[in-house]
Amino acid sequence: MTESQQGADATKPPVKRGGGDPGTRGRTTIADGVVEKIAGLAARDVLGVHALGSGFARTLGAVRDRVPGGGRSARGVKAEVGEVQTALDLEIVVDYGVAIAEVARAVRENVISAVERMTGLEVVEVNIAVSDVKLPDEDDGDDGTGEAGPRLQ
Repeated sequence: MTESQQGADATKPPVKRGGGDPGTRGRTTIADGVVEKIAGLAARDVLGVHALGSGFARTLGAVRDRVPGGGRSARGVKAEVGEVQTALDLEIVVDYGVAIAEVARAVRENVISAVERMTGLEVVEVNIAVSDVKLPDEDDGDDGTGEAGPRLQ
């Protein structure tokens, strides 16, 4: 290498490797199940929501939870997750006496807030289907263990 070449190399700025902010290198993907769990927990936090899913879905889910490898799913919640947006379908059971339209609005607000804050995804829609009303004197048949209690008549 000649002196003129060495002098030219010494004046070159160092080459940046990787380019850009380290936080933007790579891709983050969020599974449907993650969004479903977040949405399910947010929906349950709303006063007037008794449960998620229909009675049949809750029973089937309780059985699935007891099977090894059955995994826990967010019963009553279905998410479709894209790269930057998500859409949600929720099936809820409301307590008797609540204003269903107000509960649905509160569920939408809580779910959208939680999902967008935690995932960074834009929630484009939250569809809510009210599948049942829990009456005050009605037994759930589900005590949290997945087993129905004895029925007295």
